Amino acid sequence: MLKQILSKIPRKSPKSDPLDSAGNESVSNPANLGSGIPCTSSGNSFSSRLNVVKRVSSAVFPSGIMAGVEAVEPHLSFKDVSNVQKQSLFVSKLNLCCEVSDFTESDKNDSQHDLKHQSLIELIDYVSSGSAKFTEPAIAAMCKMCTVNLFRVFPPKCRSNNTGGEADVEEPVFDPSWPHLQIVYDLLLRFIAAVDVKAAKKYIDHTFISRLLDLFDSEDPRERDCLKTILHRTYGKFMVHRPFIRKSVSNIIYRFVFETERHNGIAELLEIFGSIISGFALPLKEEHKMFLWRALIPLHKPKSLGIYQQQLTYCVVQFVEKDAKLAGNVIKGLLKYWPVTNSQKELMFISELEEILEMTSSDEFEKIMLPLFRRIGYCLNSCHYQVAERAHLLWNNEHVFNLITQNRQVVMPLVFPALERNTQNHWNQAVVNLTQNVKKMFCEMDEQLALSCQRKLEEEDSMSVVEAEKRKLTWERLENAAGFRSGADNLISPVNAVICSVAC
Repeated sequence: MLKQILSKIPRKSPKSDPLDSAGNESVSNPANLGSGIPCTSSGNSFSSRLNVVKRVSSAVFPSGIMAGVEAVEPHLSFKDVSNVQKQSLFVSKLNLCCEVSDFTESDKNDSQHDLKHQSLIELIDYVSSGSAKFTEPAIAAMCKMCTVNLFRVFPPKCRSNNTGGEADVEEPVFDPSWPHLQIVYDLLLRFIAAVDVKAAKKYIDHTFISRLLDLFDSEDPRERDCLKTILHRTYGKFMVHRPFIRKSVSNIIYRFVFETERHNGIAELLEIFGSIISGFALPLKEEHKMFLWRALIPLHKPKSLGIYQQQLTYCVVQFVEKDAKLAGNVIKGLLKYWPVTNSQKELMFISELEEILEMTSSDEFEKIMLPLFRRIGYCLNSCHYQVAERAHLLWNNEHVFNLITQNRQVVMPLVFPALERNTQNHWNQAVVNLTQNVKKMFCEMDEQLALSCQRKLEEEDSMSVVEAEKRKLTWERLENAAGFRSGADNLISPVNAVICSVAC
């Protein structure tokens, strides 16, 4: 009976659903949400969009990181929300930008590109204003966004096929997505400059840095320039990662020198290390010296040296400035990798050698002057007139000239024969004139020694003439003897046959 009476009572209209009532009250009374964050929109449409954003946020970021963070509609502007909501909007916008855009087909998804582009610009403005607080959810969201947008594998067809010949100069390749990537790099740079190291080192870890270093192989010079600034800032701020960065760059150089000889970012990496080396404390650690011996010196070997020669020379000179005792071993390394068939590289080596000699002490010079000036003697006689000219111009350097003067008893006999050969045989008149100037310097430096070298050279020339005459006579006797045997072959061969048969 009671059930029949209750069944006749009319039910409430669906409009009075308690869930809907709670949703409407949340707009007018934010205290009912339990977070104290007021919303700027109302209605069921906003609730549905908010639920979508919450679902996306929970999919991208772990629940532990997103705990306590309430998502805000990412399409809103920072100007349209309260200061309390801005941090949540910051994370939501980073979440929105985690979708990868394809810029190879410009006609597709233009609205998505524009929306993402606008969101990135708003993020940069917000970070630049100083209002951004990099809490753990914000740091995680930032690293996730950078990982999705920046870290990628370059296709093999986009890699350089340059073999590093003398005249091979490739046109730079520009990434069509650079306007988008540039904003992400700018945001990452501002993030690294502002974030707290202790809070960020959990996310900017060795994996993140390794993938950042992989991007230095990009063919777009604009991207490599941005990476150079970001890596330098990271090295300066995250001291805990410094040994790992040095080791990783060394491995990149090893792979380039001894395996592939292909990498687009060697110049930028060396530019970073030029600044790092200048900050090394004295005395130099053994680890830093090993980087010089095992990485920088072998970098003189590849054919593409001209691309990064200026940065490499700067790094080597920085080491020698730090410790002058390294000069001798550095010069020995140059002599080890000295190019004998590449004149352009030889010019680079002579220029770098002069810079190192300017910082070389007399003690270190005495250790390497014998092999050094044997090689310079070959350069003085080079058929490539630019190499010969550059070698002669070493005497115009005041410090090098003083070192030669102090050790003239050893140096002059090594190079005097080369100067004499140039005077007699070199095809280029400018080289001949330079040779005469150097000989004049030697005479003014020590006339007796110069005359002694001249006499010794004349004696050697006369002895060589005598030896040549002896060899000529010896060959004539051998030819005559061979001619006699050839005429008597018919008489001797049967006897030989008989002897062979008996012996058998």
